[in-house]
Amino acid sequence: MKDFKLLNKTQETLKVALINLALLLVFVEIGSLGWYFVKHKQFFYSREKAQDKSALGINLEGVRLNQSIVERFHPFFGFIQKPSADFRPGFKVNNYGFISPYDYPFKKFKKNQFVIGIFGGSVASDFSIFQIQNKILPQYLKQVPGLQDKEFVILSFATGGYKQPQQLLILNYFLALGQELDLVVNIDGFNEVALANLNNKNQINLAMPSIQHIQPLTSLANNSLSMEAMQATIRIKENKTRINEGLASLQNCSLAACDALTSVYVQNSVNNYRKDVIAFEKLRERKQQDEEESVIYINRNKSILEDSAAFEQMSWNWAKSSIFMHKVLSASNVPYFHVLQPNQYYQTKRVFGEAEKRIAFNSDTPYAKSVELGYPALLSKFANLQKNKINILNGVKVFDKTKEAVYVDSCCHYNKAGEVIFSNYVGSSILESLRKDRARNKKK
Repeated sequence: MKDFKLLNKTQETLKVALINLALLLVFVEIGSLGWYFVKHKQFFYSREKAQDKSALGINLEGVRLNQSIVERFHPFFGFIQKPSADFRPGFKVNNYGFISPYDYPFKKFKKNQFVIGIFGGSVASDFSIFQIQNKILPQYLKQVPGLQDKEFVILSFATGGYKQPQQLLILNYFLALGQELDLVVNIDGFNEVALANLNNKNQINLAMPSIQHIQPLTSLANNSLSMEAMQATIRIKENKTRINEGLASLQNCSLAACDALTSVYVQNSVNNYRKDVIAFEKLRERKQQDEEESVIYINRNKSILEDSAAFEQMSWNWAKSSIFMHKVLSASNVPYFHVLQPNQYYQTKRVFGEAEKRIAFNSDTPYAKSVELGYPALLSKFANLQKNKINILNGVKVFDKTKEAVYVDSCCHYNKAGEVIFSNYVGSSILESLRKDRARNKKK
């Protein structure tokens, strides 16, 4: 009899536990449905399944899912991204390491094609991707008489970490290969001061490619990467595996709770990835071996330049490189536009919201001082650029009138809202300039 009562009590306890578990799962699912709606502005069960991993609601900024953490040496460009056919839908890292639908040099296969070359660093690379996807710049160019029926082909010659004179050298290299260009846009400024300043602090010639990118390649070539740096690369690889697996699971979740829990797991893996990247960046900058034994030669300075001298030299490198880009293009009547990109560390009248401040600013970044000192030096060269007939666009204030967040990190990159504002500024400025040129030519 006692066993029978114990059995009934156990069954009742189990029943209550199952009911509570079921209710918990229901509440978790309801809560997850609400969380998903707030995040994606659509209902989970009637959603359009994302085909692109970037549309899953995970902030993947700076995460190289299909690339190794270090670049590849290039004998002319300094470094490139590893060529890969699997980058994202519609794009690949092409035969020269640029993110593009095409291999280079690109040859026109239609008479009405109009080729736009985009030069610069990662902001320029993001800009070119955004134009291919959203066609904001082409929409402005179609308002120019004679261009309304053109098929615009946008080619990126930009890569994260590039700074002058890399843009100048890359332009001349591809022109030598016969690359046709009908218009060129060079978007830069940040790397020229931020990365060149890191060169200076490491006694590397300011005009050399970024030490931040070259140092790990040099260490690998010399077989001198530290054990700590190697361990960091292993953790980075492990986190990339977790992120890829988590993103694949997100694409196949049938319950909102699955989406919520997996999203938290993936975002945590992304955060760990970024921490390890920062650790790797610090480790790889350490001097690993006697430079006299290195198989890679890098021009060095005898001492660290004073800030005033360093930023003056950086700004002249920047200005002169742009002047020579203009000269070589003007010989073929190719319009050239140079854009000084906006950056959060150059103070304007923009008011940042508290949420954006947490994303856009980092008290430990080495870039803040570089921009604060370097951007005024760049701006001081505008008169010289204009004297040399450069179409120079000052984009530092383009975000001043928006209260919406536009930055996605504490470096320099923009979210979709920022890309739209920046694209409209570049597009409208180029349209206005081309119209003025056309009006002047009519008067002659």
